[in-house]
Amino acid sequence: MTCTSSPGVAIPAPPAAPEGHRSAPLCAGLDIGGTAIKYALVDPLRGSTTGPVRRVPTPSPATPAAVVAALQGVLTELEAEAEEPLAAVGVGVPGIVDDGIVRSAVHLDDSWLGVDARRLLTEGLDRSIAVLNDADAAGLAEAGFGAARGEPGTVLMITLGTGIGSALFLDGTLVPNTELGHVWLDGRDVDGWAGASARIAEGLDWPTYIDRVQRYLTHLEMLISPDLIVLGGGISERQEEFVPHLRLRARVVPAQLRNAAGIVGTALQAYRASVAGA
Repeated sequence: MTCTSSPGVAIPAPPAAPEGHRSAPLCAGLDIGGTAIKYALVDPLRGSTTGPVRRVPTPSPATPAAVVAALQGVLTELEAEAEEPLAAVGVGVPGIVDDGIVRSAVHLDDSWLGVDARRLLTEGLDRSIAVLNDADAAGLAEAGFGAARGEPGTVLMITLGTGIGSALFLDGTLVPNTELGHVWLDGRDVDGWAGASARIAEGLDWPTYIDRVQRYLTHLEMLISPDLIVLGGGISERQEEFVPHLRLRARVVPAQLRNAAGIVGTALQAYRASVAGA
């Protein structure tokens, strides 16, 4: 699987899962973040994790070799938990992924730039790996099973974590690698100003942080006029503290899969790629 700059990626309707039975062989979803690598086993037809979401610290520096070593340990753990061969493995990367090549790596080591991540991870993990932008993965999960399922028009998913990620959909079709978390507002890159990590690093109270998110989303609304904004990422676990206070023309809703959306989305895309290539 690969996310390229064009054309967009259409979202097929998920197959129905037999009631009372596991719907598909288990997949693994690995979500590389700037602070932590989150991972879990995923049922790709139900669009849900089948066990706990775990995390390990992202290596520092997060070089390709160090990240591959961390993923090897994670995958060994998931395979032992599954007690059966995994059907597919997907990895979300915090950066632009163009035909498998990493084109930006703000929250990883610069040595990732220009790396064929699909080849690197396939060889390093000794199996076929689907690689895509981490926010795109979260958006795919929400479009397939969550807050954006069946939503027409322009849908924007924003993930607020160590930085800010984005996934943009037009009538259910993903426009990959939008990176709207790096727009400039008042002379600054909003990624480090309105990401969830900024609230903690700067000791911001909720009203101050909500004002930053409000200004950022108002700016995006002016640029692309979304019909629906889905807010996810690490901060989605505390959605009740900020989502109700945002005021925009678009509907604003929290991600239904919360912080597991990226994990589910990577596994979902990997499974679809494995079925298409079967």
